[in-house]
Amino acid sequence: MSDPDRPDLPPWLAPLVGAARSATAADFVRQGPAGPSPGGRPSAVLILVGEGAAGPDVLLIERAEQLRAHAGQPAFPGGTADPGDRGPEDTALREAAEEVGLDPTGVRVVALLPELYLPPTGFVVTPVLGWWHTPAPVGVVDVAEVARVERVPVAELVDPANRCRVRHPSGYTGPAFTVRGMTVWGFTGGLLDRVLELAGWAAPWDTDDVRDLPQHTLDLAARGLPTGYRLPPPDGAAGEHDGPAADDVIPRTGDHPEDHAEDTTQTGTVER
Repeated sequence: MSDPDRPDLPPWLAPLVGAARSATAADFVRQGPAGPSPGGRPSAVLILVGEGAAGPDVLLIERAEQLRAHAGQPAFPGGTADPGDRGPEDTALREAAEEVGLDPTGVRVVALLPELYLPPTGFVVTPVLGWWHTPAPVGVVDVAEVARVERVPVAELVDPANRCRVRHPSGYTGPAFTVRGMTVWGFTGGLLDRVLELAGWAAPWDTDDVRDLPQHTLDLAARGLPTGYRLPPPDGAAGEHDGPAADDVIPRTGDHPEDHAEDTTQTGTVER
C-alpha cells in the first residue's frame, strides 16, 4: 500500500488515507454483539475513489432486481472471499472486475478499513480503499447481477439536498443519500457516511429529515429470505448472495430487532 504522504497521491485523498489507516472498528460500529458466531463469512467491498470532470468521485453499483437477495440495492462492488484470494484486496478487486469490468492494474489499494461484522447475515466485511489512479471505462458485465454502475461525485454525496435518514419497519434508522436516481441506504449508506466524515468532506445536513423507505424497496429487500436466514451455502449458485449490500443491517425473522434499531451516523455493523 502507498504512503499517504507520497506525492503520487492527490492532496484531496491523502487525509482520507491517513484517517482510514488509523481508524478502528469503534469509528464505524455501535453497541451490539461482540462478534460472529462460528462460520461467519469473510468478504470485502471496494471503496473506489477516483477523479473525474466533476472532481473526486466514488464508484457505486445497483444490484439487479431479479436477484433473490439484495435485489435492486445500492452497494459497493464486492463479495465473499474465494479460496484463491490472498486477502481482502484480492477479493475486492476480483469482485469489481467480475461485476463492473474494472481493470485492477489501474487501482492502488491505499488502506484497509477495520473488519465489520453484519449480524443479520453473518458477513465479516473488510472495506478496501482504492485510489483509481488510471480510470478506464466500467459498466454492467452481467445484467442478471448488476443493473447499473455509477461514478458519483463527492460533491453530490455531500450536498445537503441529497442527504436524509431512512426508516425501515424493523426499527432501523440510518443515513442515506439520494443520488443518480438511487437511495443509498443501510450498510452501504452508513459506510459511505463514515468515509465522508473521515475524509473531512462531509457538510452539515438535516438529520431530522427521516423518510420511510419506498414500498418497492421494502418488497425487494424482503424477497426470498427464509426464516432465520444467515448465510448461503458455500457452494451456492453465483448471484445467490454475492456479498454485502444495503439491507445487511436489517434483522431477519428470528433476530432481535432491538439489536439493529436506531443508527443515526454509523453503519449498523458491529465489531468482530
